[in-house]
Amino acid sequence: MTKRNSFDLFSRAQKILVGGVNSPVRAFRAVGGTPLIVERAQGSRVWDVDGREYIDYICSWGAQILGHADPEVVAAIADQAQRGTSYGMTSPLEVELAETIARAIPSIETIRFVSSGTEATMSAIRAARAFTKRDLILKFEGGYHGHADSFLVDAGSGLATLGIHSSPGVPEALAHLTLNAPFNDTSAAERIFQQHADRIAAVIVEPIAANMGVVPPQPGFLESLRTVTQRHGALLIFDEVITGFRLTYGSAQELLNVRPDLTILGKIIGGGLPVASYGGRRDVMEQIAPLGPVYQAGTLSGNPLAMRAGLATLAKLNTPGFTFYPALMKKSMRLVEGLRDALWDAKIPGTVNAAGSLLTLFFSGDPVRDYSGAKKSGTARFAKFFQVMLNEGILLPPSQFEALFVSAAHTDDEIDRTLAAARKALQSL
Repeated sequence: MTKRNSFDLFSRAQKILVGGVNSPVRAFRAVGGTPLIVERAQGSRVWDVDGREYIDYICSWGAQILGHADPEVVAAIADQAQRGTSYGMTSPLEVELAETIARAIPSIETIRFVSSGTEATMSAIRAARAFTKRDLILKFEGGYHGHADSFLVDAGSGLATLGIHSSPGVPEALAHLTLNAPFNDTSAAERIFQQHADRIAAVIVEPIAANMGVVPPQPGFLESLRTVTQRHGALLIFDEVITGFRLTYGSAQELLNVRPDLTILGKIIGGGLPVASYGGRRDVMEQIAPLGPVYQAGTLSGNPLAMRAGLATLAKLNTPGFTFYPALMKKSMRLVEGLRDALWDAKIPGTVNAAGSLLTLFFSGDPVRDYSGAKKSGTARFAKFFQVMLNEGILLPPSQFEALFVSAAHTDDEIDRTLAAARKALQSL
């Protein structure tokens, strides 16, 4: 049997998969080299097809908060698989997971499960437009809310990584229905509402931005969005695909004390399986069929495998005495503070933004408070840093504009090893 290797497999992939990948950032275009092709994962580690082992800070882009292949989650999936992988009908698991989420996030009165974050944000915007009978939405530069047409202007994540301002294929008339403002700029949002107040259906925002790299909200920013939307009859939508159950058992909105009208969740609520949801005010959600005229459906929505994985994951996060999150925060802060010290010692301009177990090392000497600040980061320097870290067995997200994720499976020894590699990488720059 011929031994597989990443180079040969990627060559084959390029002949049959678009760009050799099924999601753009995986192609390593921003950092160079042959993309990693992962064969298996366990805990905080992944192994590529060449047999190389890495400490993983991608963690399936945040979904694996417990680490890869958590035994209890795997057991739940295996048990459910024997009972059927998809019914196309409602199961008790959907009700149980929905109730679990609603207990944790009081702003969610009713909820609808879907299969991806893009599907959830697209559907939430449709519901908001129907409820308000308005067409415009306001988003923030560098915020990424999936790849639906309404969100692909000045977006973060893969678009920021590849330097794409807006996507061909989005009709110009539809692009004009999306307004953009700088993240953390209260005055800009206010001005846009002054110009378009009676036409804005909703504001959609990540309460803690994580798709231009990690950028926390400035004091008063989210509160101002809540005030201006209420004043003008628009809805406030929090995209918590990344932050939901990441910073605390529940949502970032609970920590930040700002209650949106609708909330988007994903990643952690499916324990690594494809699932997302949108939910919130009952009167808004009752616009959705079969109760209302807004149509949205999905064959695999509420998939029983994903529901079981989500239930098993959330049960492990909801620990007695709420000990899970303080422990995760402690190890995350060791990494954050160690990276800051390493930058200082290497005399390299940089800043480390963090929120709980989310963090980004920006190669910029200035504070990063919005997308404009993030774009000033040295992407060429990041690419070199990424490659040295990879050679040292540390897998970072292959983009300056993504978050690193720390999981419960990461150990103090692994964080020490990561910091030692980072010191070596920074000194090499």
